[in-house]
Amino acid sequence: MTSSGLELVTGSEVIARAAVDAGCRFFAGYPITPASGILAAMTKLLPQVQGVAIEGEDEIASIGFCLGASATGMKVMTASSGPGLSLYSENIGFAQMAELPIVIVNVQRMGPATGAATTSAEGDIQFVRWVTSGGYPVIALCPSSLAESYSLTMECFNLAEKFRTPVFLMTCKELVMNQATVSASDYKAPLTLYRTVGKEPSLPYHYKEGSEVPPFLAMGGDLHSRVNTSIHDERGFLATDTLKKERALRHLSEKIESHRSELEYLKEDLEEGAKTLIIAYGLAARTARETVRQLRRRGKKVSLLVVHSLWPVAQNGIRKAAASCENIIVPEHNLGQYFSEIRSVLPDKKVQSVTRIDGKMITPEELMSHVH
Repeated sequence: MTSSGLELVTGSEVIARAAVDAGCRFFAGYPITPASGILAAMTKLLPQVQGVAIEGEDEIASIGFCLGASATGMKVMTASSGPGLSLYSENIGFAQMAELPIVIVNVQRMGPATGAATTSAEGDIQFVRWVTSGGYPVIALCPSSLAESYSLTMECFNLAEKFRTPVFLMTCKELVMNQATVSASDYKAPLTLYRTVGKEPSLPYHYKEGSEVPPFLAMGGDLHSRVNTSIHDERGFLATDTLKKERALRHLSEKIESHRSELEYLKEDLEEGAKTLIIAYGLAARTARETVRQLRRRGKKVSLLVVHSLWPVAQNGIRKAAASCENIIVPEHNLGQYFSEIRSVLPDKKVQSVTRIDGKMITPEELMSHVH
């Protein structure tokens, strides 16, 4: 960092720094473009704070290592890309059922399958929502800049700890591998949260209401503190009674769904009298900001809503921002995966999808052609 407080960094370095600042002390991952830089950064940073970084033999082992560390009480993170996320799938369900906090960074690239490993895309938006069996809610945040990558990585850890669940940071090749100049003042760190520790060792999954998050009991000390990824009761034993099974499964949904209002992370740039609203996330949000800037210089009124919380969908904030608008534009670097969500939230509005999947960024000119 220069004397002026400026530094030239990659998104990988920023995410790794944020993870350490959030209290992450364990990382495991397998090299995969474009996420390998996060593995490299964590192997450099964690030993400096008495943490552990492991290069696993594959993706399945890597997330397994993380879940084992999480079960002992450590804050943990892993990072991969679309193909790796496919291999993570079963263990993501493991984390949901066992209520183990973990932050999973998905550095999106062009797919499907091997696709184009060094070409950016954001095609995993729906994939991450339905990544494992059961269809239970997930939490996924999405930055559009390096400064946001820092704050949202830290927020991912807070949410994972608070709700005892996997939380995804959805980024992409452009935001992770490219370098940019960032000022130290741009890094905004939220208050760091830690999971609530339980006092009753024989009740590792105890909650009164389904919307409550059970206090955490670490493995390795008391033998009564157990992890069970089958449907279980509050003691962690296999549940066979139908009422207990339903209560346990509804709890996995209710503990997130009942807190939806707390999970709306949006950045508004609304202009009074504007009839057009651009709703964007990730890489497309960068183009959207420039588009709005240029249009306003030409005297056109247009509003912008940047979505940082992809899942659960920020329904209330989206409806509020779009209330006085007639034309909604949703730019995406995929085939329109979030467009369907926006259209569902705003059924009475004209919602236009602007997509690009050739590896190039959507241009301001493309967005402007949809502004009337």
